[in-house]
Amino acid sequence: MQRYFGIKKEDNRLVLDSSDYHHIKNVMRNSDGDLIEVVIDNKLHLGCIENVKSDISIFIKKELETDNDFIPKVNLIVPLLKENKMDLILQKSCEMGVSKIMIVPLKRCIVKVNDKKTKSKIDRWNRILKEASEQSFRNYIPDLEVIDSIKELDKLDGLKIVCSTKKNLNNIKRVLTENKNCDTINVVIGPEGGLDEIEELILNEYGFVSTTFGSRILRVESVPLFIMSIINYEYMEW
Repeated sequence: MQRYFGIKKEDNRLVLDSSDYHHIKNVMRNSDGDLIEVVIDNKLHLGCIENVKSDISIFIKKELETDNDFIPKVNLIVPLLKENKMDLILQKSCEMGVSKIMIVPLKRCIVKVNDKKTKSKIDRWNRILKEASEQSFRNYIPDLEVIDSIKELDKLDGLKIVCSTKKNLNNIKRVLTENKNCDTINVVIGPEGGLDEIEELILNEYGFVSTTFGSRILRVESVPLFIMSIINYEYMEW
């Protein structure tokens, strides 16, 4: 059953975005009487489609129970990257349960912030997160924030991890095992070429623990998939 994130409720109707109506009619080719799931204000509803050939309406059948996430809240802090790499990180980390993605400019970023293009990029990134949330049957869409400097990371609460390429550091398994009861995990990922040494030292001063993934050096777009997989495994409830 397809899931959508709606805009609002009007009496017994669920209102969706125009792009979702297009998807229902022209992509999924739904018919009158077909059922879909719609999330509004983090509440899940079972909806019935009517009037597909004219002005589509979605009527509420009932409110459904939702499963709570079994992993802590995960804030993923990533550098500004090339479009294809950024798209992959947004899509896959969303599917794996990330709560928030913060995009921060770092010294070794190849892509620089362009104020004229930032709004259109943010709109596009939010669409990717919405579609990935629907595809993976999430109950909410992760937040997205573009920040100006790593100095803004000092205010974050919870377990703080900075992915490091240095040797002889705490490994990710040990850090997560020692902080099993944390309710928020903040993870900073460096750009191609890794974090600048001064940037990593600043993050250490903010309480971020330099953490290694072992002997392998991963591509920047692989790191979020790797760490989200580990977090899901470590906190999985059987």
